[in-house]
Amino acid sequence: MPRRKTWRRSPRSCTASSERFAAVVARGAKAVVIRDQRGMRAASDGARFDRAYYQRFYLDPRTAVTSRAEMRARARLISAFTEHIGLPVRRVLDAGCGVGLLRTPLLRGLPKAEYVGLETSEYLCQRYGWVQGSLTDWRTSQPFDLVVCYDVLQYLTDREAARAITNLARLCRGVLYMTALTRGDWQRNCDQSRTDRDVHLRTADWYRQRLKRAFRPIGAGFWLRRDAPLTTWELEMA
Repeated sequence: MPRRKTWRRSPRSCTASSERFAAVVARGAKAVVIRDQRGMRAASDGARFDRAYYQRFYLDPRTAVTSRAEMRARARLISAFTEHIGLPVRRVLDAGCGVGLLRTPLLRGLPKAEYVGLETSEYLCQRYGWVQGSLTDWRTSQPFDLVVCYDVLQYLTDREAARAITNLARLCRGVLYMTALTRGDWQRNCDQSRTDRDVHLRTADWYRQRLKRAFRPIGAGFWLRRDAPLTTWELEMA
C-alpha cells in the first residue's frame, strides 16, 4: 500500500535513482519492478507477507503507510457511495484485506452486510481468520454485492494482475472499489520513503482498459458492473 504525500510535504527533488526510473518508464508499457534496499523482487505469493512486513508497513506508527483514521474515512466513502447508488449490500469481499483496517468501519456503515476477508498471507489468515486464497483464481458459490480491492494488484505480475481483474468481474455483481499504485503515483503522489518499493508498476490506463471490459467507471476508485441494474446520471460517470 502506498503512503500519500501530505500537503505539508514539499515535492521530493529528482534524485539520480528517480531519473533512472523515469528513463526506464519511458522505454515501454510493461510493468516496471521497483527493488527495495535489499534488492528483493516483487513476489505474488504470500511468503514475504509475514509478521515483520505488517509490523513495518501497518502497525508501527513510525513507518506505517496508513492510519486507522484514513481507513475509517475510506470506509465511510465506500459505504456512502453504495447507499447513494441504491445498492443493498448483503455481502462484502475485501480482497487483500491485510490486517483488516477496513472491516469494522465498513460494517459500521453497512450493518446488514456479511464481511469476507481474502488474503494470500498465511500469517494473516492464522492471525485474523481470513480466507486464504489468490485473487487470480479464488471462487465462491455466490458473488458479492460490494468488492473492495485496495492497493493489491501492484503486487502481481502483469499476467497475474490481468487474471485477477477478470476474476473480479466474476466475484462482483454490483460495486467494485479498486485502487492500485501506478507509475504516475510513484513518481508524483506517494511518499517514497515509506511506500513499499517491492511492486510492479503499471500505467493507470493499463488498469482502466481491462476493468472497462466488465465495469463502468464512476471515478474515485468506484466501478459498476455493466450488467448491474444500477442507475447513474451522465455527469456522475468518469
